[in-house]
This record gives sequence, structure tokens and C-alpha cells, in this order.
Amino acid sequence: MMANDHSTVLATMVFNLVAPAGVIAPVGVELRYDSRNPYEICMKLNVGKSGQVDWVIARDLLADGLVAEAGEGDVRIGPRLDRPGLVVIALSAPSGQATFEVNADQLVDFLNDTYDAVAPGDEHRWMNVDEALSRLLPHNQ
Repeated sequence: MMANDHSTVLATMVFNLVAPAGVIAPVGVELRYDSRNPYEICMKLNVGKSGQVDWVIARDLLADGLVAEAGEGDVRIGPRLDRPGLVVIALSAPSGQATFEVNADQLVDFLNDTYDAVAPGDEHRWMNVDEALSRLLPHNQ
């Protein structure tokens, strides 16, 4: 059975950018989950005058990072051990890196809303395999 009743889950929240000197700057973030891409979450960070930075992370990575260190490479997520209730999200790109502290409860609420849209383990039912493959394969026409 292929699920056709697609839905989008949106949440806006504030990530606190932690600078090396300990300075914290609030950054508005929009989290978006679309059942058409059931394995991923899009994060839109509003970075002042320069506009927006978009990151795509795995939904499983966010879920895992709420309870223990998760991820390697560009995105690492984990609880802040000395401050329960906070999650640390570290993003690395060729242009630099940024570390954010986020309210864990807000992330949990968002994640639970995505689970209402697509239950964990049911993601494959929402995938259009033909569409996904056509995006990966070169178009010769």
C-alpha cells in the first residue's frame, strides 16, 4: 500500500548560536518535515542580512541525538550533559562551523508531530521509488 495522504509538519523555534567566547546569539530556525521525503528534516536558519542557510538532516539522527551523541561529519547532535533539557547541534561546512543549543522539549514536540505524520519504520511506504530514482539518475532526454 502506498500512502498518498501527504502532509507537512512545520515548527519555528530559536536555536542559540554559541560562539567560542561563550557569546550566545539567538537564531530563528524553521524545521520542516514532508512525508514525501520521510527520512529527512529540513532546517532553515535565518542568518540576518545574508538570508537563509538550509540544512537537511536525517530524522533518525535528530531522534538519536536527543538521548546520546549521534552523527559524524557535517552534523553532530547530542544532549548537553551539564545542562539537562538542552541539545547541542554542531554543523560543519567548508565555509565554517557553528554550534547551537536548542531546547530539547521543542525538538521532542516537533519529532512527535513528524511521527504522527509518518510512523517510525513506515517511511518506505511513503517513498515514491520511481521518483527518488529519477532524481538520482542522469536525464538523457
